[in-house]
Amino acid sequence: MIIIDNTEGIRRHSSGKPRVLVPTMGALHPGHDRLIRKGRSLAGKEGQLVVSVFVNPTQFGDGEDFESYPRTPGEDQSLCSTAGTDILFQPTVEQLYSEGEEAGIKADTRLTGTLCGPDRPGHFDGVCTVVEKLFSLIEPDIALFGKKDYQQLAVIRQMTRDLKLPVRVIGAETIREEDGLAMSSRNRYLSAQQRAQAPALFKALKSISENNTPESAARIKTARNMITSEAPLGKISYLQIVDRQTMQELSTVDRPAIAATAVHFGNARLIDNIEIAPANQPNAGG
Repeated sequence: MIIIDNTEGIRRHSSGKPRVLVPTMGALHPGHDRLIRKGRSLAGKEGQLVVSVFVNPTQFGDGEDFESYPRTPGEDQSLCSTAGTDILFQPTVEQLYSEGEEAGIKADTRLTGTLCGPDRPGHFDGVCTVVEKLFSLIEPDIALFGKKDYQQLAVIRQMTRDLKLPVRVIGAETIREEDGLAMSSRNRYLSAQQRAQAPALFKALKSISENNTPESAARIKTARNMITSEAPLGKISYLQIVDRQTMQELSTVDRPAIAATAVHFGNARLIDNIEIAPANQPNAGG
């Protein structure tokens, strides 16, 4: 595995082979391991797998955890090497951003009016900016993102279409702990008591997917009550049902949708979602 920490190096190591990119913010965990191994499978023997580790400042808002976000470069290198990474790209902020540079790529506002968008103004602009920079530097044929950040996936796909970037964006299924909690680098913020309550998020989302009532409000009410009663240490930021493609809120589950939530446990902001089928149709899981 080659480790590169500068933009000139990543350009020099372009081999002409098909490239698969797995962008991450580091603090890698078994969910990332599965994501990277999927990238290895997509790249095949002839392709090149690039994993980026970069904590992107432009996607953090005021009062968020940019400074305290976990950084584990040594552990990240070990995991990437074991999972079959060819190039690990670990640039500094100064390598990717000019002094004083802000988010330059604007996310499609049609996709950011629900879920995380209202809570995190400018967040998706920062995501689009850094992803466009990575695509430009690395020139991947395929980029792999986890479905746990479903709205992010939709925003990046739209940006890729709008800018006509020659990258195929693929979503990978959420990897979970045995009790259903979605794996996340921010799970390490949880106290033992908070961690014990956190699986209520996925349990509530499953209740939405298994409820065949057409009206979204009825499904959401039941799920909200479940989180409130089983995770009293959590503070619900949102719990919504939205169209999978447009991210628009649905009053009736009459098309493929996702149920998604964000819940604060102290300093930890956990997000999760589940895909749900239209009422009276089988669900595909999440």
